[in-house]
Amino acid sequence: MDPIYIADYNYPLPDERIAKYPLPERDHSKLLVYRDGKVSEDLFYNVGDYIAPHSLLVYNNTRVIQARLEFHKPTGARIEVFCLEPLEPHDYQLSLGSTTGCTWKCMVGNAKKWHESDALELKIKNSKLQITLRAYKESQNGNTYAVRFEWDGEGVSFAEILDAAGELPIPPYLNRKTEKSDLKTYQTVYSRIKGSVAAPTAGLHFTDAVLDNLRSRGIETDEVTLHVGAGTFLPVKTADANEHTMHTEIIAVPKATIEHILNKLGKIVAVGTTSMRTLESLYFIGRQFLHMEPARYKEIETIHVGQFEPYGDVQSDKVQSTKEMSTKEALEAIVDYLTETGQETLHAETQIMIKPGYEFHVVDQLITNFHQPQSTLLLLVSAFVGGDWHTIYDYALSHDFRFLSYGDSSILNRKFN
Repeated sequence: MDPIYIADYNYPLPDERIAKYPLPERDHSKLLVYRDGKVSEDLFYNVGDYIAPHSLLVYNNTRVIQARLEFHKPTGARIEVFCLEPLEPHDYQLSLGSTTGCTWKCMVGNAKKWHESDALELKIKNSKLQITLRAYKESQNGNTYAVRFEWDGEGVSFAEILDAAGELPIPPYLNRKTEKSDLKTYQTVYSRIKGSVAAPTAGLHFTDAVLDNLRSRGIETDEVTLHVGAGTFLPVKTADANEHTMHTEIIAVPKATIEHILNKLGKIVAVGTTSMRTLESLYFIGRQFLHMEPARYKEIETIHVGQFEPYGDVQSDKVQSTKEMSTKEALEAIVDYLTETGQETLHAETQIMIKPGYEFHVVDQLITNFHQPQSTLLLLVSAFVGGDWHTIYDYALSHDFRFLSYGDSSILNRKFN
């Protein structure tokens, strides 16, 4: 692959342009509109004016969990445990629903003060709970740890514990502590499946009124799930972006949603980069099933889209052919797989890297916020608009748009090379 120099995806972002708090009314944020190389602006509650009737708007229904836990050793040392993703049980819902114990991949602050033989304890007492949570550091992998959690409250789930004792992990670039208001404003109005440690922020602008307005215009909606990991904040530290390692995220897409997308091809609107990554991953998942005999379906343990699979680097022995196929064929292959195996929802992992040179297969419009310089998300935007990201960001910088998670929004039309 030709090198992609991350220094070419830099722009000046003064701290005062980063929105530290959302606007009082979600849907009153500014909306940048990009179409055919031209930029205009409006307010977000008019977003329906820029989406064709009978389009399908797909959003990420993940809900941010209160994933930061603060423990104190008897010596007074403070240990922060940041839950990233479940290890045992590996399924999010099973792990969050566990009432006996679970193990999570975690980042640990002040880890040197926590010896493997030490059990950290956190006493939780409120009107609903009165338990003691214990944490055991089991193993290390790079800068993360496997942490085992156990507690003594009968019938109490790990989700209830996080709700009672955890802190919502707002983005580090806000440079402030989580406040009570964030518990509401850092969740989308349609969030319902717990598991993310960061919000799919493009969806923060939507209100029930905006969604009702879209549906009144004949614009349909559907949802996917991608649990956003802390890797979304990782900067690209390599000079060549191709050498950056993308994080793996878990996705879930109902069969009915895939069938809905099939009926709306050519009019698919992704709300946010997480929805984009999920939808585009579907094409490569379907391609893995090309020419696969149904008898081999039972051999599949994990469905995974590799970082460079879109660019010809297919390493899975389950991929029977890398022959190009239409989007319709790919989605139909997934539906056939789910039908044959008796599943109603596709569960998979994606490490997909969408960068300049990527060929889009599913998404036609993208609603997204303004992203950090030299980030993989900016590479994704550049790929979608045919490299014309400077036009968009120069306009936003010169017209007082607010940046990052609590900032303003944009609706971008795919640019065909």
